[in-house]
Amino acid sequence: MAEVIDYIRSAGDLVIVNGDFAKGDCTGKHQETLLLAEPGDFKQFPTMGVGMMNFLLNNATSDEVRSAIQKEFEADGMSIKSMTINNTDIIVESEYDQED
Repeated sequence: MAEVIDYIRSAGDLVIVNGDFAKGDCTGKHQETLLLAEPGDFKQFPTMGVGMMNFLLNNATSDEVRSAIQKEFEADGMSIKSMTINNTDIIVESEYDQED
């Protein structure tokens, strides 16, 4: 499992510990960002983002949601280990591929 080290954010703000920016594994935060981002949210990567809100508002099928998540996570370098989609939850277990 490849660990992705980045600056840690909490409630949108950078976390500061002992006067310095905190760093740690941010895989979960990257996954959350990909799920919530709408295509067009990132100027540098205009097609990036699953856009979950649109899927939820448009009553998309679980297969459509599953396909969109898999496409975006793989494009970001992650492998999906398991994905569960039901009426109340979307649970995705994934990790970044190891770099050789």
